[in-house]
Amino acid sequence: MSILQEVLKWTAGIPPWQSDAVARLLAKQTLDPDDIADLYALLKSAHGIVDEKGRVPKLLGAGQIPAPVKDATEVKLIAIKNLLNVNAIAANVLIPVASEGMTIIYGDNGSGKSGYSRVLKRACRARDQTEPIHPDANLPLGTAGKPKASFDITVNGKQEEAVWEMNKAAPPELSSISIFDSRCARAYLDNEDDFSYVPYGLDVFQGLAKLCTDLKGKLDTEYAQHAVDLTAFAHLQGDTAVGKLIAGLSAKTDLIAINTLATLTPAERAEHDHLAQGLRENNPKDKAAQLRATAKRIVALSGNATTQGDLVSKPVVVKLHALADSYREAKAAADLAAKQFKEGDHLLPGTGGEAWRTLFEAAQKFSVEAHPGHAFPDLGADAQCPLCQKTLAEDGAKRLLKFGAFIQQEAEKTMQERKTALAEIYTPFRKYVLTLGLDEVTHGEIRTLDAALATDTRAFEKALTDHQQAVIAAASSENWADVEKDIPSPAVRLKALADRLNTEAEILEKASDEKARAALVKIHAELDARVRLEPVKDAVVNAVNRLIHRTRLTSCLGAVKTNSISLKSTELAEKVVSSDLAAALNAEFKALGVQSLSVSLKSRGDKGKAVHKLKLELPQARNPGDILSEGEQRAVALASFLAEIGLGGGKGGIVFDDPVSSLDHRRRERVASRLAEEATKRQVIVFTHDIYFLNILVEGAKKVGVPFVTQSLEKKAAGYGVPNPDLPFEGMNVTKRISWLKNQHQTIAKVFKAGDEPEHRRLTSEAYKMLRITWERAVEEVLLRQTVLRFRKGIETQRLAGVVVEDADYATIDAGMSKCSNYEHDKAMEGGIAMPEPDELLGDILFLDDWRGKTHARGDATAKMRK
Repeated sequence: MSILQEVLKWTAGIPPWQSDAVARLLAKQTLDPDDIADLYALLKSAHGIVDEKGRVPKLLGAGQIPAPVKDATEVKLIAIKNLLNVNAIAANVLIPVASEGMTIIYGDNGSGKSGYSRVLKRACRARDQTEPIHPDANLPLGTAGKPKASFDITVNGKQEEAVWEMNKAAPPELSSISIFDSRCARAYLDNEDDFSYVPYGLDVFQGLAKLCTDLKGKLDTEYAQHAVDLTAFAHLQGDTAVGKLIAGLSAKTDLIAINTLATLTPAERAEHDHLAQGLRENNPKDKAAQLRATAKRIVALSGNATTQGDLVSKPVVVKLHALADSYREAKAAADLAAKQFKEGDHLLPGTGGEAWRTLFEAAQKFSVEAHPGHAFPDLGADAQCPLCQKTLAEDGAKRLLKFGAFIQQEAEKTMQERKTALAEIYTPFRKYVLTLGLDEVTHGEIRTLDAALATDTRAFEKALTDHQQAVIAAASSENWADVEKDIPSPAVRLKALADRLNTEAEILEKASDEKARAALVKIHAELDARVRLEPVKDAVVNAVNRLIHRTRLTSCLGAVKTNSISLKSTELAEKVVSSDLAAALNAEFKALGVQSLSVSLKSRGDKGKAVHKLKLELPQARNPGDILSEGEQRAVALASFLAEIGLGGGKGGIVFDDPVSSLDHRRRERVASRLAEEATKRQVIVFTHDIYFLNILVEGAKKVGVPFVTQSLEKKAAGYGVPNPDLPFEGMNVTKRISWLKNQHQTIAKVFKAGDEPEHRRLTSEAYKMLRITWERAVEEVLLRQTVLRFRKGIETQRLAGVVVEDADYATIDAGMSKCSNYEHDKAMEGGIAMPEPDELLGDILFLDDWRGKTHARGDATAKMRK
């Protein structure tokens, strides 16, 4: 099992925040302040300290590290294709990769090379995946989809397609392909007097231990910041519930109990005040008697307010209104009947009216005495009229019967009934004397106790009478608007005041008894402690919260101990550190020019860090960071990477992204030779923007006889990262340069034919500049048979066997370069020089090509003869 698989297995048994930390440490060399802030919050959250941002740990998953691949499995990359939503890289392009030997992909700055590198690192689960993959900046915000890519691979010779998509698990087959760039180099320097090497994967324990140390420092600081001064609450201590709670303040103190004790009801506050006042009274019995007498008067006043208020209350007025309306409706019906009654007879005006009804009712009453034994109005024709006392005669008797019949009609009867019902309520309502009996003495007492209540009670008394008059007026005007309402009564408040006085009196009566007084003193002490707790309640709660916080911080401190980290680091170090690793490291250091370093297998556990010394032979102990240059540190990182890959047992390929950044030309040559040698064992893919490094890689491959393929990335109309099987002009040999010039001639001929003279001059000038550079390259490559090359170290004297330099060569080269110099860019742009037409340019290109062919053939013949 690989180190990373061991780490993954180990994280299943550690706290989630530590698993999150391991995932971050595997993805980047060092944790930044945001990482540390996140992990600190996660640590505290795991111990009950709420994170306001609601962060949750992201556990290390199998998809974040290379999948385990059997040693016998051989995975080769055949093509990178179909990148989508990756920077501005052109879609639907394919970069072929040689399955054997070395593939060198040249990309100048801004060519799209970094986009391919970032995708490869994620797809192959590389050591570093911190560089973001952005969508095309030219697209509208939010319109680009997820970055995707496809890869043609072979697994043990069988071709397959692997598809990668951002935020999804990378294809496990690609895990066997290893990637190195400047960000993949781990930090190998310590602040000690020697150089420490930690194999990749083990360094996560060092990072985790350092994180724990950093977090411990933050915990200590925060613990000190939450110190609590409980002496501020000493005045609350005592033999009360509050006092006992304060004396025992701790992280376990019930916060609800604090809030409950510090929250008094109005009744409890009143009781506190009454007790305080009663316990201070000198003659409690006399005072109690006075209070009870006042309370009695106020109770009577409260009863009066209730009684009088009920007399003119809203229900009474509503009922009165309804009866008045009902009477008026009945009277209107009776009046209509009276009108019909007197029509046709010569009756006096007003007959059937209210006065007439009264007169008739009087006659009815009188007839009981005047005509006993007769039922009024059937008195007979001989009887005397009860009113005029003349004989009724036949007509009078009939008329009296008619009057009686009218009175007995339903409308008249109903009107009389409703009139009676209205009168039963309205008559006494008009006579009510609505006074409360509020004398000046009682009013003064109330004013002393509650001035607002005294004012409201007096106002209520006047409001009752005013309301009574308004109702009487409404009954006459039939305008009942705004009178059907209740008058706010002070009765309840008066009763409450009387109860309060009785309570005070009861307290005073008890205060006169020693035994009862002691109980009151205790009650008052409890209430008084609660009253004094109230203004400092928030401070007490805050103090308890601080104690709780410190307790939780203490539990956090136990979680940042590094013992288990050191044990696991030491355990894994014993598995992976061996004499084979030491030998591989020494061999790689030597190959890359840092052979002064040697490895000591002495190991020790130090706060989670498994340290294996690479001793430096120095005259004095110094920090290696002061001794090793940036280039040497890069070489050490590259050597360590190659050593680990070499001992890994797999056969997967290696991708190098600009591996010689910060290296001088001598060490670049060593790296080129080393990569060429590695290409004899496995597939090697190199991305570079360094044309010099590209050429020495080619030379290195040729030297060890490993097959190689070169290509370049360009920006075209379709986007960036478009592959070109040819290298830039600077990387081409003479034959390819001549082919490039011929193609350029065709472009110039089209421009010339179109009549675009400025563009013709510019392109022709540029072509002659490139032709001149080709002549220079031809001297190295053709005339001198590559005996000396600018991108190759040393001179290959064996190639002199085919070198022949004749006078004609000098004349030909001089003539060709001189003509080019006349038309190259700087001079041509000065003006005054007639630019050759396309046919003349083609002749000059063919002149070089002809010389190249003849000189090459002559050299081959000479070499054969000399051998």
